[in-house]
Amino acid sequence: MPSRKSPAEKYEGFTADERAAMKEHAQEQKKAAARSGGSKAQKEAAAEQDVLAKIAEMPEADRTLAERIHEIVRATAPGLAPKLWYGMPAYARDGKVVCHFQSAEKFKTRYATLGFSDQAALDDGAVWPTAYALKNLTAADEELIIALVKRAAG
Repeated sequence: MPSRKSPAEKYEGFTADERAAMKEHAQEQKKAAARSGGSKAQKEAAAEQDVLAKIAEMPEADRTLAERIHEIVRATAPGLAPKLWYGMPAYARDGKVVCHFQSAEKFKTRYATLGFSDQAALDDGAVWPTAYALKNLTAADEELIIALVKRAAG
């Protein structure tokens, strides 16, 4: 006789946090579409202000990490445009996310992450990491992130 899952084990769909992130993404898309007028520089400046505002809302530990990641990405890969992506700071080339910061608080995890998409030029053989856990940043950690961002940006 096949075993039946208890109600606690049944798939309930997306979590409340995941649904909230999807709603944020829809709002981000609407906001970006509403900015259809103006120059590319004006749109990017407005998008960066959105990213900085989102970072400012984060709890202190995540905010400190996100601010430093933002500084590193902007200095290392100025060709990547800041934007919000599912409510997270992200950096894109030609509208496609290359890397993003996810606060620990966002999905109630024990560490923040710096993630890279398939748009990132990080290929290294058949297997390579695409996300890095962040608890704090030392000078050596920052050097690693700078090297990763440079490679990812192409």
